[in-house]
Amino acid sequence: MQQVPPVEIHDMTVAYHRKPVLWDIDIELPEGRLIAVVGPNGAGKTTLIKAILGLVPLASGKVELYGKPFHRQRHLVGYIPQRESVDWDFPVTAFDVVLMGTYGRLGWFRRPGAAEREIAMESLESVGMTRFANRQIRQLSGGQQQRVFLARALAQDAQIYFMDEPFAGVDAATEQATVTLLQQLRSAGKTLLVVHHDLQTVREYFDHVVLLNMRLVAAGPVETTFTDENLQATYGGRLTVLAEAAEAVRLGD
Repeated sequence: MQQVPPVEIHDMTVAYHRKPVLWDIDIELPEGRLIAVVGPNGAGKTTLIKAILGLVPLASGKVELYGKPFHRQRHLVGYIPQRESVDWDFPVTAFDVVLMGTYGRLGWFRRPGAAEREIAMESLESVGMTRFANRQIRQLSGGQQQRVFLARALAQDAQIYFMDEPFAGVDAATEQATVTLLQQLRSAGKTLLVVHHDLQTVREYFDHVVLLNMRLVAAGPVETTFTDENLQATYGGRLTVLAEAAEAVRLGD
């Protein structure tokens, strides 16, 4: 019996104010993979995730998670948005944010109990944030805030995770802790779709890649898909600029 893919997109087009942002996307994503979504600014990477999650309307096409529409599979999904899109002034503690990750399994009428509180603390411990449990979320550094959102995703115990640039603006220790956690989730059979901007670390961090520039350029295993030819098709002349900037950083310029 053929396995139903965790994410299946057919003929998807998304437009803002009648201007297409994504064109005719057709893709199936494999299960149990750590998948990078890579492309230049304005390529539609964030829009792809939001469209899958029903956060932006489709102009055409359809999206299915394990063969069903998102609204029927919501309980299987964990989502970490860009940090810039979060209202950090909301008066909640780190523990409160992580505890919210358990709400999906409770249903409408149950309140979190001892079991859910234990899950929340274990999730904070997994990302090294136990001692910040009672700290207001706005009082944390950017890296600490990101770890809290990772802990919330862990508490959800989702099957598919969508993450929008989880490494942006964080320190090296948080980035490495995040990579380790994502790889552990993959080892547990989870599927992770991650918008990623650093071409230098794609081969090191991921095993599957989606190359996107408004249209799908290529998708598949990193070793066969993340090629110079496909990168040139994705970035065009901008690829040379990116390569030169990366070399300058490496040399300490």
